Amino acid sequence: MPENIKKKEFAALLAQRMKTSDKTAEMWIDAFSDTLYECLKNQRGVVITDLGTFYLRITSRGGWIFKFLPSQKLRALFGYSSTYKG
Repeated sequence: MPENIKKKEFAALLAQRMKTSDKTAEMWIDAFSDTLYECLKNQRGVVITDLGTFYLRITSRGGWIFKFLPSQKLRALFGYSSTYKG
C-alpha cells in the first residue's frame, strides 16, 4: 500500500505548485477544510470540478453518513471511469 503524506508535506507540494510559502499553502488547506466542514454542517453539498462531490446523507435512523463521489477524472486515475477522456 502506498505511503500517505502528512499535511505539512502536502502543503509543501501545494506551495511549490502555487509558487508561495509553505505557511500560505497550509492556510489555504485549513481554509478549504474549514469551509467544507461549515458547508456540510449546514447540510450543503460541495462540488469541486476534477475532484468530486462531498455531501451528507441522512440515514433511516436519523443519523448522518459522509459521502464522497469522485469526479470522472479521479475515477479514471483508478481505472473505473468509462467516460473521462483526459
